[in-house]
Amino acid sequence: MKNIITDLSELDLNKQYTYADYLTWRFSERVELIKGWIHKMTPAPLRKHQRVSGNVFGEIWSYIKKNKKECQVFDAPFDVRLVKNKGKNGEINTVVQPDICVICDKTKLDRRGCVGAPDLIVEILSASTSKKDYNEKYNLYEENGVKEYWIVSPSEESVEVFLLKDGKYYSEGVYTELDGFEEVQVGIFPDLKLKLSEIFEE
Repeated sequence: MKNIITDLSELDLNKQYTYADYLTWRFSERVELIKGWIHKMTPAPLRKHQRVSGNVFGEIWSYIKKNKKECQVFDAPFDVRLVKNKGKNGEINTVVQPDICVICDKTKLDRRGCVGAPDLIVEILSASTSKKDYNEKYNLYEENGVKEYWIVSPSEESVEVFLLKDGKYYSEGVYTELDGFEEVQVGIFPDLKLKLSEIFEE
């Protein structure tokens, strides 16, 4: 068994790691592992970020419960292991913690989280995560087959929806009330639309 690591400073950030390494980390900082590389997560998000996350999570959770869907919704911190990303020895080397994810295949769930691509991932932007969410995570979710990816901006009060078609993401548009939109269609649930006023309700 590998030794437990309690301080992030004990690790070489220029080295690649695996999920097996990740399980030995017990430091206070939250991190994600993307293709073996450690990515530090931001400190506690701003209140508006958390409010938006709670609003989106609540709407989806209520819909799933009311309609008895064979899906589950989770919010961070919740480990998602993306199995297409493996090192040379076949070990998983990507573990992310999306703000919100929906998993409809129960075989992907175990006691540690999700193994494989969720059906829907929602990332809520902050000033320090915008670049990563639009680049690294966009590419990561696309190549791993996440069917639907939302990028939500609390500051702009906007939602951009990407749907996977033939292995590539296509933007369904950027939804804001200023542009005349009132609702956002949830692609994986054709009968669910979220009101922008409720997503960004304070």
